[in-house]
Amino acid sequence: MAWRVVANVARGLAMGAADVVPGVSGGTIALLLGIYDRLVHQLALGSAAAGQLLRGRLRLGFATARRVEWTFLVSLTAGIVTAVVGLVELVRLGIERQPVALSAAFFGLVAMTVVMTRREVRQWRRGLVLIAAAVAVVVLVLGGVRAGSVADPAGAVIIGAGALGVCAMILPGISGAFILLLAGLYDPITEAVAARDVATVALFMLGAAIGLGLFSRLLQRLLERRRDVVVAAMMGLMAGSLRVLWPWPVGDLDAEGFGNSALGAPVAGDVAVAVVVAAVAAAVAWALHRLGAQQQPR
Repeated sequence: MAWRVVANVARGLAMGAADVVPGVSGGTIALLLGIYDRLVHQLALGSAAAGQLLRGRLRLGFATARRVEWTFLVSLTAGIVTAVVGLVELVRLGIERQPVALSAAFFGLVAMTVVMTRREVRQWRRGLVLIAAAVAVVVLVLGGVRAGSVADPAGAVIIGAGALGVCAMILPGISGAFILLLAGLYDPITEAVAARDVATVALFMLGAAIGLGLFSRLLQRLLERRRDVVVAAMMGLMAGSLRVLWPWPVGDLDAEGFGNSALGAPVAGDVAVAVVVAAVAAAVAWALHRLGAQQQPR
């Protein structure tokens, strides 16, 4: 039991670290580690139990709550929260100081996840290929959109950001950080976390709880009834999000790294480093996927 808790905390740490980076989702890591369906199912059960209790259906609510793997969810959440709080400033510094290497690492990880995820589709059909391609194109286009940073956002805006952000965190390919970046809320939210601004973080977490409760149940139903369609769409999300992770975007400041809207040409001096880092990250992703697959019940 103890080693399982430690393993789940480690998984949560990896998911939380990914959620801080624009363009990478904790859902991508969960899919890579082979715990995605289990996570969505447990979140949906917890949401159902909370809804039943709030409606006064106490006996049914407690019965549903007993079906939840609380040890799994709590240990995973502890890892995610620890990573977000402990690594947010480190990731921000990495984005500023080593944008090419950091971008390349996550580019390789996500690209390999797309390749490995194709096996999750039971039977590829032309319609599924079109869905994956269409979603990838939409995300690719949206990846070029950037809003200016919102100064001193209102409480309702922060709650809404939490709801949208956590929905994105569950979906592989669309990260909560990416959604915040599109909305111009990435800087104020990450700065609030780094500065331990309790009021702002509490509002964001309230929105996250609301969004998580609603979206997890919808996603669970979709996975049960239209799994191949959902997985194909997820592959499109991940493939399209690679634009955000391109190591050499060009923006208004002609800078490298995250946060710029136009794709630029590779910088000669950085190509070798980016290729090596991306290849290593892809190899790590492959190994993690294989390890996750071996740990799944047969």
